[in-house]
Amino acid sequence: MQVSSNKIPNSNQLAPAIAIMGPTTSGKSRIAMEVAKHYPVEIISVDSAQVYRHMDIGTAKPDAVTLASVPHHLIDLIDPTERYSAAQFRNDALDAMHQITERGKIPLLVGGTMLYYRALFDGLSALPAADEAIRKQIDEEAKNLGWSAMHMKLNTFDPITAARLQPNDSQRIQRALEVCYLANKPMSALLDQPNNADFPFQTTHIALIPGDRKALHHRIANRFDAMLNAGLITEVQSIREQFNVNADTPAMRCVGYRQVLMFLNNEIKQPEMREMGIAATRQLAKRQLTWLRGMKNNKMNEFDCLADNLAMQVLAFLKSHHQLNI
Repeated sequence: MQVSSNKIPNSNQLAPAIAIMGPTTSGKSRIAMEVAKHYPVEIISVDSAQVYRHMDIGTAKPDAVTLASVPHHLIDLIDPTERYSAAQFRNDALDAMHQITERGKIPLLVGGTMLYYRALFDGLSALPAADEAIRKQIDEEAKNLGWSAMHMKLNTFDPITAARLQPNDSQRIQRALEVCYLANKPMSALLDQPNNADFPFQTTHIALIPGDRKALHHRIANRFDAMLNAGLITEVQSIREQFNVNADTPAMRCVGYRQVLMFLNNEIKQPEMREMGIAATRQLAKRQLTWLRGMKNNKMNEFDCLADNLAMQVLAFLKSHHQLNI
């Protein structure tokens, strides 16, 4: 039975919140729905791909039944040609969290975009704003040299940032180089500067970590195949026709979408597209786990996402957590 409450924490205590984090296919959404059966929550998506309208299959977006059963926020915000920053996410998430609290509910953060979590919990470092002229210069250089060469160039300026980026991660390489040019400092140095951002919530952090990495890889392959069977190629084709997207369009940089677009552009065959999509998703999971290990400022309560009784474990933990007894 779901606990109901209209009680709002008084001004002397921080409002409670829950965050369910983990790599792709770790079961975050499933556990969130189990939590929603027992606690008065509203879900806030922490997913940089689910903000895009028309991108449903490849983002594993909640279906209509799920969206109708529990309120969801920060889904379907922008078109595939638009950009959405970590700063925008922080503002939107905090606004949603305050409104949920005012309704006597608990904000339940669910997703795997670790940069968004970092921005929300720790605030944003003083990075310079985007400069279209610099970005155009970087893009022109990348057209001539390729993004692997740009990655090597970044390594000379900022080896710490370069080490955590893949050579084909054009969006993040572009931004890291842009920051280097504008600030005349490595982005990693700016990110390390203390922030002291206000985050007025007492958050219970739940991290879903695989006890067996190979088993997670098996899940990833199965999910990608399920997405293909559900019509991912048709979805990307429709987006391409409606919005005239290309490889540099923000939304098409999302894992899965990039590889399907390459297939539709006759750059690769379907078997190669499948293998590349699965490999890219594995790399994403690896980066997500690296981010989780690095989030030392927030106490993580880890659970093996492969456990058969995962939902029971998480619910038992939450039941014992006094902060949530509102």
